[in-house]
Amino acid sequence: MQNTLKIGLFGIGLEAYWEQFKGLKDRLEGYLSVVEANIAKIHPEIINLGLIDTPEKAFDAGRTFRKEDVDIIFLYVSTYALSATVLPVVQRAKVPVIILNLSPEAAIDYTAFNAMSNRAEMTGEWLAFCSACPVPELANVFTRTGIKFHQITGVLNNDPECWNEVSEWVSAAKVANIMAYNRLGCMGHYYSGMLDIYSDLTQHYAVFGGHIELLEVDELAALRKNVSATEIEQRVQVFKNEFEIQDDCTQEELQRAARTSVALDKLVETHKLGSMAYYYKGTGDFDNEDTISSIILGNSLLTARGIPVAGEYEIKNAQAMKIMDSFGAGGSFTEYYAIDFTADVVLMGHDGPGHIAIAQGKTKIRPLTVYHGKVGKGLSVEMSVKNGPVTLLSVVEQAGGKLMLLVAEGESVAGPILEIGNTNSRYKFPIGARNFVNNWNSNGPAHHCAVGVGHIGSKLHKLGQLLGIEVKQVC
Repeated sequence: MQNTLKIGLFGIGLEAYWEQFKGLKDRLEGYLSVVEANIAKIHPEIINLGLIDTPEKAFDAGRTFRKEDVDIIFLYVSTYALSATVLPVVQRAKVPVIILNLSPEAAIDYTAFNAMSNRAEMTGEWLAFCSACPVPELANVFTRTGIKFHQITGVLNNDPECWNEVSEWVSAAKVANIMAYNRLGCMGHYYSGMLDIYSDLTQHYAVFGGHIELLEVDELAALRKNVSATEIEQRVQVFKNEFEIQDDCTQEELQRAARTSVALDKLVETHKLGSMAYYYKGTGDFDNEDTISSIILGNSLLTARGIPVAGEYEIKNAQAMKIMDSFGAGGSFTEYYAIDFTADVVLMGHDGPGHIAIAQGKTKIRPLTVYHGKVGKGLSVEMSVKNGPVTLLSVVEQAGGKLMLLVAEGESVAGPILEIGNTNSRYKFPIGARNFVNNWNSNGPAHHCAVGVGHIGSKLHKLGQLLGIEVKQVC
């Protein structure tokens, strides 16, 4: 679904100041304009309500933010303001609040300030630097009234650390918004016996929002029957452009995979899917088995264009992959299966779809005579994640049903992999392979997770705070 994130912005002040201190209001409104311009560089959809300086304006602002359906509010503290002129804004809007405690300069010019001869002008200058003054009052009132808030303390200009924090909050808010409108398709059924992947779908609604559409394999198989020869040949050409096709891949298997790939696109369009989880055991129905055993290439193409697909009906991991992809990090389906103690690396990969957009080099296509213990045959993808920093994410269903995010940062490193038609990578972690495995397992995740490029742990922590769920990072 199209991202519809709206950011609310307002500054705070005290109406009684304006007549007393000439130019103060204009100065503070100028600072608010700087805040708006900087946020607009990150995300342009901003509802700026200006300086709120009375309880009456606060109630109006709260109604406006609610009417405009903002997802997050940035509260710029320009000077002292009464909490009574602030609380109605955020209380009515009912969305997370980021308090921007930003000084106009890194330090007051004490010499120039103390040399001022007009006491009123001196007080006005002092008030222009009083951004930190009301924050404890606001924090106290927000806490006591149940308002979820977060703080960024810094300088209005020339403070990269501050504006990086703002950027990360906006990124996290975008992802929360994407998840809130995402349509997740669940096709088939759980892999029998894998108890760790079973999940409470209602809990996913509670945390992420969105919509979950339960799909039948029969629908995809029926769509396959109506794919034309022209569409098949065009999709085979796409495969040749996107993949490195190995010599032992037959034209028949490529065409079979192409037919399914085209049908998958039509299924996604019909149900407006933004992600999908699937698995189908098969009981002798030729059309269904023919469909599922030729699905990996099409699912890999979908994953690469922002519609991640998780195998083995791993719904939790489809959510994790969507989160990672929405952050622009990719999000490939993976699990660890072995440890190379000599190199101190963890070997991770999986059969099934791969996120070919984050592959190291071109993804290879290999034929499989057996689907790694599953029914059928077909073509599979073999790739490694780009060498460099990576982040692992697991959506964990805890005892009692609550969801949490489990995170680890590491490096994808070069070295030999198993050439078995799987996604395969070597990962090194700052705490070492042994500690990573022990610490990761101690949090009780399912055996699948999503891997993406870059270190985005801090963004995932912010997403967890916006969603109201726990985030644990093992390294």
